[in-house]
Amino acid sequence: MNAARRTARAAAAALLLGACAAPPAAPPAASPEPAWIELFDGRTLGGFVPTLFGGEGEVEVRSGAIELGMGSPLTGVTWTGELPHGDYELEVRAARTLGNDFFCGLTFPAGGGHLTLVLGGWGGAVCGLSCLDGLDAANNETRTLRAFATGRSHTVTVTVAGAAVAAAIDGAPLCRADLRGRALSLRPEVLRSAPLGIASFLTAARIEAVRWRPLGAGGAAR
Repeated sequence: MNAARRTARAAAAALLLGACAAPPAAPPAASPEPAWIELFDGRTLGGFVPTLFGGEGEVEVRSGAIELGMGSPLTGVTWTGELPHGDYELEVRAARTLGNDFFCGLTFPAGGGHLTLVLGGWGGAVCGLSCLDGLDAANNETRTLRAFATGRSHTVTVTVAGAAVAAAIDGAPLCRADLRGRALSLRPEVLRSAPLGIASFLTAARIEAVRWRPLGAGGAAR
């Protein structure tokens, strides 16, 4: 009997040691992030067309960027291809090259309508979303001030998710708005930028990249 018990204990110990020595189960593979969809190839306007504001400056592709000449007052480009939809991120890399007003007025779809993210408006420093409940970026809660050095490129990311829109610049949060129960509209000057476009005001600008990607179920406007 003692021999049988010793044999059973030895077998149990061997099984336990074998279980401890087995490699841990691999964690579930993370879902790959959605791929970016590039809207500007660095060589041609592609699906962009110069926006006919009236008084617009010259638009050309040079040295891998879309150059917006100074307008009287606006110059811009409007996208004519497939639009971002659902929850998504939109990213633009741009710089002010001449002048003292907004170098990136980014108009985009959101909340069943459109908004414009303004960078460097109203004399050069005001940023925010136009328009919420009829109030533009200079007069609603998304208003913030930031200095922009001439010639320096900045990357702005707009996140449209659920009922919220958030913007970040160079990776740092810029502004956020909950769109529930809000009336969305565009200032009359940029109506021709809809549904997706970029404009500058009394300012020359350089647009180096424009791209978007869909967000998964876990995406959020932070």
